[in-house]
Amino acid sequence: MIAEIIGFFTSLDAHLTTLAQSSPGLFFGVLAAIIFVEAGVVLWPFLPGDSMLFVAGAIVALAGLHVHALVALLIAAAILGNLVNYAAGRYVGERAFANPDSRIFRPIYLQRTREFYERYGPMSIILGRFVPIVRTFVPFLAGVAPMRYATFLLNNVIGAVLWIGSLVYAGHAFGNVPWVKQNLTLIIVAILIVSVLPIAIKLAQEYRRSRRASLP
Repeated sequence: MIAEIIGFFTSLDAHLTTLAQSSPGLFFGVLAAIIFVEAGVVLWPFLPGDSMLFVAGAIVALAGLHVHALVALLIAAAILGNLVNYAAGRYVGERAFANPDSRIFRPIYLQRTREFYERYGPMSIILGRFVPIVRTFVPFLAGVAPMRYATFLLNNVIGAVLWIGSLVYAGHAFGNVPWVKQNLTLIIVAILIVSVLPIAIKLAQEYRRSRRASLP
């Protein structure tokens, strides 16, 4: 299963390129659906948002598609996703994290997100867009808190514009650079590593603490 996921990520450029060439409309729709699900459904915190956005920008440049239309569509999907997530947080609350053995609603994710939320306050909605897993749980926790809806909405919009715009336009700007075209898979892997490194470090620290606590 893990090998299949890694294989999909490393061939993400090929999958999306084929889709863009065969059906541009479906290409746009699939990207929007992935962004909406990553932002709005707590069950899917591991979708490849950052790398996918960069690759999408590069593919749009190569295929001659309308980059501004794609950016506008993905911003809308990111905003709507967070609104759904916020509403779920207000409705469900921390009950979702009551099971310590849950594979999706892990207490460590809630703790990590809570620390992020308490450190940055409303700005966590903006900054959290750039942190995998955290970007899925921050709007949920904002609903649990609850953060004022007007404050959440403003930061939600700003965060979506910055996250989508920066990565898609970066990919679009460099998409026609020969080195980027030849090493797109390497770039995807690098983005994935940089994105998940803070989470991996935090999990390793928590594991070491739990090991020390269990020692006699």
